[in-house]
Amino acid sequence: MATLLVIIIFTTYVGLGIPDSLFGTAWPAIYTEFDLPISYSNFVTGLMYIGTILSSLMSARLTKKLGTPLTVALSTLSTAAAILGFSFSKNFLMLCLFAIPLGLGAGGIDNVLNTYVALNYKATHVNFLHCSYGVGVALSPYLMSLALKQSNNWQGGYRIMFVFQLALTIMCFLSIPIWNKVKEKKEEAGEYDESKVVSIPELLKVPIARSSLIIYYGSCAIESVCLVWCSTFLVNSKGLTPDKAAEMTMLYFIGMTLGRFISGIFANKIPPKTIIVIGELITFVAILLTLSKNPVICTAGLFMIGLGNGPVFPNMTHLTPIHMGRDIAQSFIGLQGAISYVSILLSPIVFGLLAEKLTTDIFSFFQIIEFSFTAIATITMLKQSKQIQPTVEK
Repeated sequence: MATLLVIIIFTTYVGLGIPDSLFGTAWPAIYTEFDLPISYSNFVTGLMYIGTILSSLMSARLTKKLGTPLTVALSTLSTAAAILGFSFSKNFLMLCLFAIPLGLGAGGIDNVLNTYVALNYKATHVNFLHCSYGVGVALSPYLMSLALKQSNNWQGGYRIMFVFQLALTIMCFLSIPIWNKVKEKKEEAGEYDESKVVSIPELLKVPIARSSLIIYYGSCAIESVCLVWCSTFLVNSKGLTPDKAAEMTMLYFIGMTLGRFISGIFANKIPPKTIIVIGELITFVAILLTLSKNPVICTAGLFMIGLGNGPVFPNMTHLTPIHMGRDIAQSFIGLQGAISYVSILLSPIVFGLLAEKLTTDIFSFFQIIEFSFTAIATITMLKQSKQIQPTVEK
């Protein structure tokens, strides 16, 4: 029963990755059809991330009231409905309207499943959970590209992904009895933890909470700037053609997914803190490689950024119940999710404004600054964690 539940959780998390890359892939066809400025994508993605931030902050209260399985099922339903809405959108305002439930649903799935896996499984499972997200991120652009080959039919691409998301929604509702049986067994064995809803000011009073949030912000900043800008960086600063740059950008996603997969394999043998430090060292070397004028070396650097930075988030999540306590882990993971999405929203915008005034050549220097904050916070966290009495890992 427990193994089946893990499969259900991982499959649901694949669905979380689908919307994140779907809109970006479809946007060239969308703004051309609707005759929109290319920058208007920021409004749609901004509304989506605002929805995600809000649901992240509400996740602890929702889970307390509805329970984990129903919260996940309703969140998945919200994303499915939003994707269907995108497929029937006839103008820009409709895209903005459906971006909100898409973000709300994504935040619910992300934070609730992160908390559940961090509390009930090992670091290996948390890494594989985030690895499954990479599958979703890679799957949707491929399926959308097939639809775009048919007369730029981006609506058809969204409908294809709606069918997949609808299947996940049905699976989530049908799996509620499985969640409940696993919960009953944990209660009988005395392994069930009752979560408390804790306010943000109370969470921020914990010193290690502040350093941890900086790590999340910096790590997500590095990731989101690569996600949004590395293709443009390769074209404008390294001289690649747009189609070649798009192909090379995929190496970043491959590196991120591979990093989390490798981390998952070794998580039972190497402590999460060690994996985080190793990952950050790889990330630093990788950022230096992007300074190279040679596009091959630069692309290798982008791959290594994904490889090194990818495992940081899941291993930090696994440490949350240990550092913050199992009873308030849900509240803190909701806050860390909100901070992460604030970073994902703002960092590419800040970089874009700077690159417009200067050039995309600042890419590597911008990443070094973000990395510096992350590294300093990591050193602080490691010192603070020595004063915490470790809890028994599930």
